[in-house]
Amino acid sequence: MPLPKESLYTLEDIYNLPEGKRAELIDGQIYAMAPPGTQHQRISARLFTQIMQYIDQNGGNCEAFSAPFAVFLCKDESNYVEPDISVICDPDKITDQGCSGAPDWIIEIVSPGSRRMDYYRKLNLYSIAGVREYWIVDPMRQIILVYDMEHDESPVAYSFTDSVPVGIYPGFTLDFGRIQS
Repeated sequence: MPLPKESLYTLEDIYNLPEGKRAELIDGQIYAMAPPGTQHQRISARLFTQIMQYIDQNGGNCEAFSAPFAVFLCKDESNYVEPDISVICDPDKITDQGCSGAPDWIIEIVSPGSRRMDYYRKLNLYSIAGVREYWIVDPMRQIILVYDMEHDESPVAYSFTDSVPVGIYPGFTLDFGRIQS
């Protein structure tokens, strides 16, 4: 007797979700997303502002986007994510629908319900997809884990009092002391 087939979802299922319902699609599985809390939004807004200011002041060719922003990581029908912040340096990846392919830098801000997703599933997915740099910002633990995937380096941990260097932009740091103020 054959084993029951596990249901795999596609982008069509994501597009058919009820209005206002957010979810991500990872390896054909749908993961519902809870609305972010106030602390999460404050951190996201302050990080995004610092990143945009740096890009604008330095004439960078990269663009930064904050969630909700569609990222079609593997250019397939079974993976769709909405990172908290995505930085894309290849303009050919940016479409009217979002980002087609791996962003250069992704920041995920951990919420109580996203811990396992951000630390494990997305870390693996982003690594396989070719994301160059991945940050996990964990407000509860007051740490930032920085993964330099481009150079296959071990992650580096920082605290919420540190200035954290950005690997894709040598000389640029994000001051987490300003984020918490």
